[in-house]
Amino acid sequence: MAGTGNGGVLSSAGISPLFRHRDTSTTVQLLRPLISNPIRFSVFASTEKQHLQGAETKSTKDGRLTLKDYFDQSVELITRSDGGPPRWFTPLDCGSRLQDSPLLFYLPGVDGVGTGLVLHHERLGKIFDIWCFHIPLSDRTSFTDLVKLVESAVRLEYSRTPNRPIYLVAESFGGCLALAVASRNPHIDLILILANPATSFSRSLLQPETLLPFSTMMPDQFSSSLPYLLSLLTGSPLKMVTTAIGKRLPLEQLIGKLYYDTIAVSSYLSVLSDAMTAETLRWKLDMLKSAAAFANSRLHAVKAQTLILASGQDQLLPSREEAERLRQVLPKCEIRVFDDSGHALFLDEDVRLVSILNGASFYRRGRRHDYVLDYLPPSPSEFQKVYQPQRWVEAATDPVMLSTLENGKIVRGLAGIPSQGPVLYVGYHMMLGLELAPLVTRFWKERNILLRGIAHPMMFTKLREGKLPPLSSFDSMRIMGAVPVSAPNFYRLFSSKSHVLLYPGGMREALHRKGEEYKLFWPEQSEFVRMAAKFGATIIPFGSVGEDDISELLLDYNDLMNIPYFKNSIEDLTDEAVKLRGGTVGEVSNQDVHLPILVPKVPGRFYYLFGKPIETIGRKEELKSREKADELYRQVKGEVEKCLDYLREKRENDPYRNMFARLTYNATHGFDAEVPTFDFTKSP
Repeated sequence: MAGTGNGGVLSSAGISPLFRHRDTSTTVQLLRPLISNPIRFSVFASTEKQHLQGAETKSTKDGRLTLKDYFDQSVELITRSDGGPPRWFTPLDCGSRLQDSPLLFYLPGVDGVGTGLVLHHERLGKIFDIWCFHIPLSDRTSFTDLVKLVESAVRLEYSRTPNRPIYLVAESFGGCLALAVASRNPHIDLILILANPATSFSRSLLQPETLLPFSTMMPDQFSSSLPYLLSLLTGSPLKMVTTAIGKRLPLEQLIGKLYYDTIAVSSYLSVLSDAMTAETLRWKLDMLKSAAAFANSRLHAVKAQTLILASGQDQLLPSREEAERLRQVLPKCEIRVFDDSGHALFLDEDVRLVSILNGASFYRRGRRHDYVLDYLPPSPSEFQKVYQPQRWVEAATDPVMLSTLENGKIVRGLAGIPSQGPVLYVGYHMMLGLELAPLVTRFWKERNILLRGIAHPMMFTKLREGKLPPLSSFDSMRIMGAVPVSAPNFYRLFSSKSHVLLYPGGMREALHRKGEEYKLFWPEQSEFVRMAAKFGATIIPFGSVGEDDISELLLDYNDLMNIPYFKNSIEDLTDEAVKLRGGTVGEVSNQDVHLPILVPKVPGRFYYLFGKPIETIGRKEELKSREKADELYRQVKGEVEKCLDYLREKRENDPYRNMFARLTYNATHGFDAEVPTFDFTKSP
């Protein structure tokens, strides 16, 4: 279904589309409703308008459009629409796609315009073939016929690519449409992404029996005021103001942006007010009511993988409660809640749909999700969104990162880290993994290297619902590339030349007991050596210290197990988690899930030392020997212990180990100045 372009007009599969309207000066071309021929459009401002707005046409550095673009494009579609039957279109502003990208059908809310994903087109267009559904305001196609139209497109795509998933991304009314299609096609591999689905319409403020009497008594006043009322309830104008202020633009630019945004909103509401007659309103409300009833009656038949996106500030529907209800009813359903968003979730500039799919592991190009091949690295803005909540750790601990050059010289910074992969970083896990946020952040910011952490499976799946944190708690780790531990994932990471972060001590090391700080709990067998040698990976042993400078362990596992309440909780948590290392012996096999109780201290400082790189290239045959592999394994473990001993000894001579000493230095030298540390010119 890939399209080809010529002179700004695109056709599908080489078939020349049939136009209802075509004008070389306009920006929208609408087609008759041929399933194999989606219309494709893009909106361009005039030269004069581009000059007036300047850089304000883009909201972010990574090219995302803004709410203003949504209003402009919606006006274009509403005014140019011929009132014909529903049809498909594809945005021109989508980028070139990955190979084997799945098809994404966007199903709009009850307005039917189809431009609701405009803020996400640029990023989504790189990983999907996007088709948007447009239902003209004057169209009177019944809900069941709309279901058949969408179903026809879905079945056609399935017949062409049966081994590739098909995405139905929908909001509000479109959510009912998506569920209805899924219920009728359980054999098709569908993935539903539903934002505030209108299956809860019976509990909504917009009941026909409430609104229609007013429309009958005061038809003119009601029709003109309804679009304004709906826009306020969805929160779009207010969101435009708060987003503009949040960007901290200079006053002149802020005023200019708000001015042009206000013009765009006014134009959109004026056009919508003219088109939204009392008769159209009646039709839309009745359609919503029948759609919700239809979808709810068939939820039992939905087998599709489903992700519900619920807004915490939805003034039109009880979306948060509805998400929980659907999660209980649908067999493969997860939810994500956005506390500060309104009904029009996809128009919230703080919401990034690709990042959501990545964090929830909902993007795949085959029958199963591949944590390596289907992974999408975060954009700069997506990284910043993940980094901001963790920024306090780096600010409080002012990490000192040291690396070792090939000649053995220790330098401050990451100059000793190879640029090219595959690279395997093997180190010590601090209590609760406190070292992770500064480590991953510094590699990204200083070397533009994304560390792919090997993580415990409980961050990706649960055996049952219970006391464990929701999977959404680990979304940020998945966005930053975390992968569940398994031999196939190791293989794929090394084969893709990734930078892989491994803690052989795993959970036992990160949840150590009192007096076990900086003690390694590694398995006896060499788990990673031969895999690294197979791909010629560089192994970098490292140590990190500082956990005892920011907190003190008050109650550890042994203490908690002596308290009946905590003992029962630990047993429940452990039963919910996926088991790991069941066949190993010794302390490393103790994988009981618990949360030790810590007492915070005035923050000290974190220290990291990356040892001299150990090359395995050319040693594949040699390391097939169990003896040689074990020897290298012991060497790596010994190097990690040396790094820990070196840092623990040297930090005693750091005059800025205490946070107050660092603050004093920053007060006199500037808060952007690098705070000195101990003398690291001597090798460990």
